[in-house]
Amino acid sequence: MNPLVDLRGKRGLVIGVANEHSIATGCADAFAQCGARLAVTYVNEKARSWVAPVAEKLGAEWSAPCDVREPGQLEALFEEVRERWGGLDFLLHSIAFAPKEDLHGRVVDSSAEGFAMAMDVSCHSFLRMAKLAEPLMNEGGCLLCVTFYGSERVIEHYNLMGPVKAALESATRYVAAELGPKGIRAHAISPGPIATRAASGIDRFDELLDRAAAQASQGQLVDIGDVGSLAAFLVSDAARRITGTVIPVDNGLHLHA
Repeated sequence: MNPLVDLRGKRGLVIGVANEHSIATGCADAFAQCGARLAVTYVNEKARSWVAPVAEKLGAEWSAPCDVREPGQLEALFEEVRERWGGLDFLLHSIAFAPKEDLHGRVVDSSAEGFAMAMDVSCHSFLRMAKLAEPLMNEGGCLLCVTFYGSERVIEHYNLMGPVKAALESATRYVAAELGPKGIRAHAISPGPIATRAASGIDRFDELLDRAAAQASQGQLVDIGDVGSLAAFLVSDAARRITGTVIPVDNGLHLHA
């Protein structure tokens, strides 16, 4: 009897691995444990030295650069997927960025340029990936992105990323609706606060972690493995009738935040 979460033979592209503590790493590890074939990306040559040992540990078949701000690089990545694999079964988008001066200030003070950059990297890039993945998912597939409950509640110091993540969640629902007829599903995973390198850019993030631990129903923070367990289920055939959702994995924090 096959296990409920069986990803053997499925091909997955993981975008957003920065180091061994990344949410993307936790998801990739769960995918690998369930038998998936993986490819991972690194944002630039400087980051490659951090990502390479993680990719090796995960057993990733290959890795490639992916800076969504660089013209043509995302398209080249998906062309490499086509050449190497001939298709794609699932994708994880786990990237976000906002200029520090805009992220640390009030939303009403954010610059047009900073807001546009945050939206482009953190939200519109998911739409670009969905479009590029569509012709590679002839037998259906699953697209995942990562959000945060600051999208629906005002979280102190989360600032500009709140409206950006709200846009990402809305985009996910539209992707699910538009690509659903082709058997392509889409979800946004919403973890509680996790101490990652990306999260360290948020002002006074340690205070957010402390508050979250105090408010969570079980009194504990989640980790990247918890997020990975959910991600592996969502991309599996066991979740083939589930799409268009924003799913919290936060020990019940969303009930109190």
